[in-house]
Parts: sequence; C-alpha cells; structure tokens
Amino acid sequence: MKKMTLPDLQTSVQDNSAFEELKDYFAICNAFLQVMQKDKPTRIVSPSQSNYIFYQYAPSYGHKITRPLNSNLFFEDAAGFKDAFERFVVFLRYIKKHQDAAARQKGKQSYIASKEINKVVYTVQQSIGCIGDSFENANQSRKRIGQLFENFIKLIILEVGLDCEPRTINIPIPDYPGYEMSYELDLVFSRNKAIVASETKFIHPSEIVGSVKTTSKDRIDKVFLDKYLISKLLGRNIPVVAIFLHDVQRAKRGESIFGINSTFKTNHFLGYTVALNKLDGVYYVDPRPEMLVNERLREQIHDFQQFLIQDLWKLSV
Repeated sequence: MKKMTLPDLQTSVQDNSAFEELKDYFAICNAFLQVMQKDKPTRIVSPSQSNYIFYQYAPSYGHKITRPLNSNLFFEDAAGFKDAFERFVVFLRYIKKHQDAAARQKGKQSYIASKEINKVVYTVQQSIGCIGDSFENANQSRKRIGQLFENFIKLIILEVGLDCEPRTINIPIPDYPGYEMSYELDLVFSRNKAIVASETKFIHPSEIVGSVKTTSKDRIDKVFLDKYLISKLLGRNIPVVAIFLHDVQRAKRGESIFGINSTFKTNHFLGYTVALNKLDGVYYVDPRPEMLVNERLREQIHDFQQFLIQDLWKLSV
C-alpha cells in the first residue's frame, strides 16, 4: 500500500466528498502522524507556555509553521493515537447504549478520568489544521478546516444515537410582511426524531441548536446574539450551546515568534451573558486555564467530554 505524503493529505482535506464517517477522520489523522514521524519536521517548544509546541515543515513547504499544539492533548505517536481512537469509538457505542448512565458505570471511571475523549478529538482536528497550515496560502483551507470540525462533531453526536443535522431557517420578521431573517445553524440535535410542524416554527421544542467553531475569536458575540434573536423572533426560549476547539494563537514575544496568546475575551463573554442571555452550555476541547479558575467562567464553561457524557443528555430530554 502506498505511503501517504503531505501533498496527498492536502488533496484529502480539499475533497468535499470525503469525511462521511468517523473512520475517515481517523484515517487522515493517522496518516498525518505517520508522515510527521517519517519526515521529522522541526519540533519547537513555545518559550511562553512550554506545553504548546509547533512543527516547522521542510524547505519544500516554505518552512511553514503549524498552529500551536497543546502537547498535553495532542498524540504525537501514530500507534498511541490508533489505540486511543479505538477506545474512543468503543466508548461512543457504550454511551449510545447507556446514555447519561454511561459515566456512572463501573469500570469506566479510569477512562473518563483520563480525559482521552478530549485528546482524541483534539488530535484529529489539529492534525487537519496542521495539514491546512502546510498550504502555500493558508486561506486555501481555512474555511474547509472549520467545516470539517463542524462535521466531525456532528458525526460524534450521531454516533451516540441522537439525530443531528445542519439547518437553514428563514424566520419572518413580525410586523414586516415579506421580510425574513435567514439563519444557517451549524447543528440542530435531539434525542428523538423531531417532526418540525408549522406550529413549532422551524425548531422543535425538543431540539437544541449547536454553534460549532474552531475558536471563539470574532465569533462569540454572534452566538449570544443568535440565541437572543432566534428566541425573540420565535417567541420562546431556544436552547443554544457553543462548542469550540480552543482559543489559542501564535504570538510574537520579544524576539521569539513562538509565543502563545489567548483569544478568549473574558469581559465580552460575561458582558454578553448579562446584557443578552446565558448560553445553555459552552464547551471547549482545549479550555484555557482562566476558564478553570475563574469562578464565573467555571459556572458556564466546561470541557467537551462533559458535554458528550453528561450535559448532552440533560439538554436533550
């Protein structure tokens, strides 16, 4: 079997017909890790936060530098990732069978404590992101990387037995006949197949709206505003959750270009919470340290694993 190369992976990322199953995400991530082990790009540790690393590609790729990777979450070894992904898929099937009781089952506590769900999701998506970083023009793949994250989360939710789909709705504006506001919803999910009838107006009461983005940078305000406007226009509370991969970017620190900056805006987040509404859940695969120690943030922001094994089932009653 032919060994994959970085150009092969670039082609795969751009293939709109690919990534229809979870195994497709495993395949590209596994191939990327094998390419990295073979090509041995330069590994750079961030001087500002030592748990973040970068890879610098060879001269043939213009010495391109990847996005920062949290080494506490990112599997750098293909064999270790393969084992972890297999455990991940088995546990998703276990969740499908036991739903919210899965987290309380004997024999599963050590797996849950390992936070391996976050590690698998992070490694898969950041591998795709790193492939995107190897393009001559990073804008070639930026939108596609975000689309693949949305699709990845959708496939995970489907795998645990819920209905889940993207949806576009056009909501009439009251007192303005003929005028509508169009909303492209990343995900709409429910535990049981919801039939959207005329009286439920586009979103069934049992459905939850999910906004899925790789980062909250320049996007967090829209999530809050969407919940506010959709609920206002439909005349009832619409549950909305936000799922983010991370809020980290590379930054220049002194002479080094390998510093780390947080893109999370604490004051904006709390301001929108007070001025508009609380979201029904905010989840990060790679939460920032301040989200874990700030009491007000900790009330609302949790890791993706908690969403999958606990909160998802409380929301979708």
